[in-house]
Amino acid sequence: MEQSISHRILFPTATAVANGSSTPPPATADPCGEAINTESIRKVVAENAVVVFARKGCCMCHVIKLLLHGHGVKPKIFDVDEQNEAAVTNELFKLIGEVGSGKASDPQLPAAFVGGKLIGGLDKVIGAHISGELVPKLKEARALWL
Repeated sequence: MEQSISHRILFPTATAVANGSSTPPPATADPCGEAINTESIRKVVAENAVVVFARKGCCMCHVIKLLLHGHGVKPKIFDVDEQNEAAVTNELFKLIGEVGSGKASDPQLPAAFVGGKLIGGLDKVIGAHISGELVPKLKEARALWL
């Protein structure tokens, strides 16, 4: 069974902080009124071999999940709802710029990270699978043992 991370973990509301919670990590303002926890997004990508940022109920996101599960990989799934999609995409863009992947194109959901590096959306993941590049990347990230 896959484990999903709710967007609410990475986007704590202002009321949680006001009710006595500890001070959140550095964050930027979201037009929806929630704080974007940039440190948590970096941490999720850095600490997990495979991370998929996915829209709830998106068929393309489901296909990426099925493909990875078919290879025996258990990705960390980060479910994003419509209210926070722009904020998450913006933070992913900042993360990609920091990592220096060479491509500064806008990330779109679904976005799959393997070994802390952005593979891309469904088209890139399927393309890597068909060309035979996906399995070596999964092995290099230690997400796949065989």
